[in-house]
Amino acid sequence: QQQLVESGGGLVQPGGSLRLSCLVSILDYRSIGWFREAPGKEREALGCSSSSGLYMNYTTSVKGRFTISRDNANRRVYLQMDSLIDDDTGIYYCASTRGSCMAREFDSWGQGTQVTVSS
Repeated sequence: QQQLVESGGGLVQPGGSLRLSCLVSILDYRSIGWFREAPGKEREALGCSSSSGLYMNYTTSVKGRFTISRDNANRRVYLQMDSLIDDDTGIYYCASTRGSCMAREFDSWGQGTQVTVSS
């Protein structure tokens, strides 16, 4: 059974950086997506790392500030977040699919990690 565990969240000042990690029990042939839920808002899809090594951005709201990377040997997918702003506050989730990033058919989810951007 697929399991995903996010880590790396915390409190950071505006303009700061965080790197979130998603440890995946089965990473082979899986696409991994990153999502977030801000207080009072719907879940937002951020981006995806495909099993073929391609990356897809799902939103322009974090373009140029967030980067996804993948370490297959250690079964981890990272979300590097730079130039953080207050609106980046929320719970961040990673999710897995056997399909493509384009299809967005994610069927396994982590428990989430809290990111709070505040001075």
